[in-house]
Amino acid sequence: MTGGAPGDDAVAELLARLDRYPAERYPVQHATTRFHLGVALAGRGRLDDAEDALLVACRLFQPDQLPVEHAKAANALGAVQRMTGRFDGAAASFTAAAGRFRDAGLPLEEGAALYNLGLAERERGGEAVAAFERARALLDPAKVPEQAAAAARELGAALLAADRPDDAVPLLEDAVELATRADDRPGLGGAANALGLAHLAAGRPDAAVRALEQAVAANPRRVRPDAYAMAKANLALALEASGRVARARLAALQALGSPSVPPPVGAQAAAIVARVGAEPGAVWAVLDEDDQERWAAVVREEVTRWEAAPESARRAECAAWVAGQLERPGRAEDLAEAFLSALIELPPAALDLMVHSTVAALWDHDGGAQKQFAGQCSRALARFAVPQLLRLKDAFSAAATEAGLAATSW
Repeated sequence: MTGGAPGDDAVAELLARLDRYPAERYPVQHATTRFHLGVALAGRGRLDDAEDALLVACRLFQPDQLPVEHAKAANALGAVQRMTGRFDGAAASFTAAAGRFRDAGLPLEEGAALYNLGLAERERGGEAVAAFERARALLDPAKVPEQAAAAARELGAALLAADRPDDAVPLLEDAVELATRADDRPGLGGAANALGLAHLAAGRPDAAVRALEQAVAANPRRVRPDAYAMAKANLALALEASGRVARARLAALQALGSPSVPPPVGAQAAAIVARVGAEPGAVWAVLDEDDQERWAAVVREEVTRWEAAPESARRAECAAWVAGQLERPGRAEDLAEAFLSALIELPPAALDLMVHSTVAALWDHDGGAQKQFAGQCSRALARFAVPQLLRLKDAFSAAATEAGLAATSW
């Protein structure tokens, strides 16, 4: 016997409860069940059925008798209408909900409905600023910091869209602070990204870079790849505007190398690459500018990009790394340490790919250079903890033997 999908039992129980509470005899109980059913169906993606259930709940919760319950149902109905693209209906539902909550003296609930109204207004091309302003005034940061941060973020974004970047900046700075306080990493990333764009629009590229670096840090590549790619592409734009071309190139390439790149983000990053150019080994221009303490972070992001790239691109980047490390003998062991530290953080299969691509790149060099590179890596490995040292040493030794480079000592 095959079980149903998660949530099916809850929906079945709610449907059974409707039969136990017919609307003509138990209107309040029936309406309450319809409300919960609508929410459950929306969570299952059954939006048309959810809207039908919530419409009944709104009708049965008479606003003159049960205004708060009516408002809750209207707010949920608006959320479903927004998900189905019926933005006019959603705006009407959120407006009704906000009014009922206001009359009932529930400012936090009113603020949440007004926030939803702002989203619907923006999506239907209406006036979102006023709704977000009212929501921000009502959502007390001491009580609901995450919601307050979201209201400040969306108000700032709406002002930025209205070509008012200087008005947007203080709101977005508040949103960053509130999201940090609430430990809301996605919210922090969104606020910092919008703050960076506001600074960029106002002609402050260095401030934009600082904000967008914060946005990238809040959106890990493997956890939120879409947001990571967007923040990286915007960072590339800010870096280009600030004249830091080598870093702009690297950020744009990393945006394009994300596991998930929304088309507009990819187009923006590709345009930057087209303007500034890109060849394998772009990382060296950045490492040559950076202090040593920043090398590990820079190389880690690049190695993650190389590992996920097509084989030809990965091999080209590994070849550029080998050549670059050999060309910098005075810093080679420190550079090798940064490279090997990035490798050891990869999953086993990815580590194996990178090691084999690196060893394969040694074929382009004579025996002396091969031994020199292996020796640089071997001396860097001595700085690692024993388990990491052995894992890397074994991986390189096996790959070298397989490639016929057994004379190199790792």
